[in-house]
Amino acid sequence: MKTEGQLKLEWARDHMPVCNEIRRRFVKEVPFKGIKISMALHVEAKTGVLALLLKEGGAEISLASCNPLSSDDSVVLALKEIHSLNVYAKKGIDDATYYEFLNKTLDLNPDIVIDDGADLVNLLHTKRKDASGNIIGGNEETTTGVVRLRAMEKQGVLKFPMIDVNDAMMKHLFDNRYGTGQSTLDGFMHATNLLIAGKRVTVAGYGYCGRGIAMRMRGMGGIVTVTEVDPVKAVEAVMDGFNVSTMNDSIRDADIVVTATGMKEVVTYQDMLVAKDGVVLCNAGHFNNEISVAQLEEKSMWKGEVRNEVRRYRLDNGNTVNLISDGRLVNLASGQGHPVEIMDMSFAIQALSAEFLLKNHKKMTNKVYSVPREIDLAVASVKIGSLGTKIDSLTKSQMEYLDSWGEGT
Repeated sequence: MKTEGQLKLEWARDHMPVCNEIRRRFVKEVPFKGIKISMALHVEAKTGVLALLLKEGGAEISLASCNPLSSDDSVVLALKEIHSLNVYAKKGIDDATYYEFLNKTLDLNPDIVIDDGADLVNLLHTKRKDASGNIIGGNEETTTGVVRLRAMEKQGVLKFPMIDVNDAMMKHLFDNRYGTGQSTLDGFMHATNLLIAGKRVTVAGYGYCGRGIAMRMRGMGGIVTVTEVDPVKAVEAVMDGFNVSTMNDSIRDADIVVTATGMKEVVTYQDMLVAKDGVVLCNAGHFNNEISVAQLEEKSMWKGEVRNEVRRYRLDNGNTVNLISDGRLVNLASGQGHPVEIMDMSFAIQALSAEFLLKNHKKMTNKVYSVPREIDLAVASVKIGSLGTKIDSLTKSQMEYLDSWGEGT
């Protein structure tokens, strides 16, 4: 009889046609033979499919979680016991164990790192320089990690090339927007069992993640206000039909607040003091510092669990706030993460970017690289075919027209 984790892995693989197309080629060509890859990602079924894909392509894999609350223990068990992968992950670990697991995955002395949030890369540049001797480069999955990497590049301290997977077209247009939009709702509803329709919802940030959340919250009947620090994105939110305000103003009548900025202290304790009594706070950004949880813990008059994944705090003004999953990534800490078909595209980008790095690292320098356009197009072509959809192609004369600069005839 198959285990729960095994069934989840098989279900995910059955719905990941782009990764399966890559897998067929990797099994034949074995491009990663002799290559060691250390990975820090959310350890659940879709990630398991990526890890197995790279293993079937010849790589030796060591996998840790990139978040203390995002692992699926049934999948971890299946990857370890059935597929013999080195996996260091468990849902609900403390910070010390989290870093212990990251360090264990680096004990592989990898050639390539695949990171989500740049914690592996940070360790390789600080406390684990001993494990960086074989590194030829790596990939970064998420906005928060890319921000850290670009800061390292700007300061001249990045020691190997990194590919910015997050900003690939076939990643951020779908993963960040449709994936985060749907999975955030999944996490919120699983944690609270509350209605969204008719509620006032504040979404902090109008990048692609924030756009997806705002779109889906409105689709569920929420009355959505967006907060921003970027005037261009603020104008875009207004043009998309959303209210735009400051956090301190919008939280006063918000029933639900969702952060998705990649920035710390987006919801401060001072904001909470003016918040509507009973407001529900949650975070869809990578790190749990977007909501000022430490101040909430320190300054609240009373705190206690009111549901498995909801903690209530009574403030010194008598009002209460409800925090989901300790302010950690709500779509994975309380939900199932992005839909399978979304991660199919994102992880296809990861696999092909790792292969590109392997083939081209000798002519790359220590900076952050964009995903090559041909990888984006390859993933898009397989995806559109898997949807049973056909598109037109440019004719020879149309291609010549694109290269011309004469009269428009």
